[in-house]
Amino acid sequence: MFKQFSMPQFMIFWRSPAFLKVTVTTSILLNILVNPSFAGDPFRSREPHKIGNQTEAAFNAIFQQGNYPVAKDALQKAVSSEANEPLIYAIQASLAYQNQDLASLEKYSRKTLETGQNLVASDPLRGNLYTAVGHFLEGATILTREGTVSGAAQALTRLRKVYTYLDRAEEISANDPELNLIRGYMDLMLAVNLPFTSPDDAIEKLQKNAAPSYLVDRGVALAYRDLKQHSQALDYVNRALKTTADNPEIYYLKAQILHEKGKAEKSQNLIKEAIANFDKALAKKSQLPANLVKQIEFERNKAVKSH
Repeated sequence: MFKQFSMPQFMIFWRSPAFLKVTVTTSILLNILVNPSFAGDPFRSREPHKIGNQTEAAFNAIFQQGNYPVAKDALQKAVSSEANEPLIYAIQASLAYQNQDLASLEKYSRKTLETGQNLVASDPLRGNLYTAVGHFLEGATILTREGTVSGAAQALTRLRKVYTYLDRAEEISANDPELNLIRGYMDLMLAVNLPFTSPDDAIEKLQKNAAPSYLVDRGVALAYRDLKQHSQALDYVNRALKTTADNPEIYYLKAQILHEKGKAEKSQNLIKEAIANFDKALAKKSQLPANLVKQIEFERNKAVKSH
């Protein structure tokens, strides 16, 4: 049912309908030594923002390690010690979507919006950014609750607000890596699914200023996968694997790409390699959500039947 795109990941609607393929979020464990008092910023190696160690730990557990139990523990600690950080609630909203928990999706989408708005006074860049994310998540909630037919108009209204606040954040710091990662994923989602936008432009913008690099590579791989440009997708997923080799979700993505490339080229060797990568992902199924494990197993079985 769900198809990986991630993310971000924001906050990781990687196996979702077209409007949700991008979701909030993003980041990685960067070695922030410039200003230890601001440790916890997973996006910036220079001029870090005060995000929080537990929030960073949760983010890294999901996006770098693909370890959801560790992320859940870090999120619980973050709510106690870093309750004013909107990234916490954006991650929780995306996990609720993944688990098809509408009540929690509504709760954490609203909380993301509220904390984003409250952050504007002290950190205008991230405050406007997560106000945008909050509106995005509430649009996702509307589509989940009401469906694409009856909820489309309301969701479109939310999408307009998303870009209003993204533009405000861009006026503050157009080259900010966190902003460009989140906006880049959104632009890629639209470019892949709408005929009047350019995927090449979206990819170029994402690569130019966004960080961390492994999430940039992952996003580009996802875009090329959906564009059925299999060789380019394989190149970028291999780049992501160089720095996130312990993340089972990257092997899952690589398996998807190899399977589609194998079918397109009628190559049994590529399909065999796809099955091996599905198996690498499933080797760490204990750290993945149960519904994701089922999806990987389903796609693996399809690959076996086509082999």
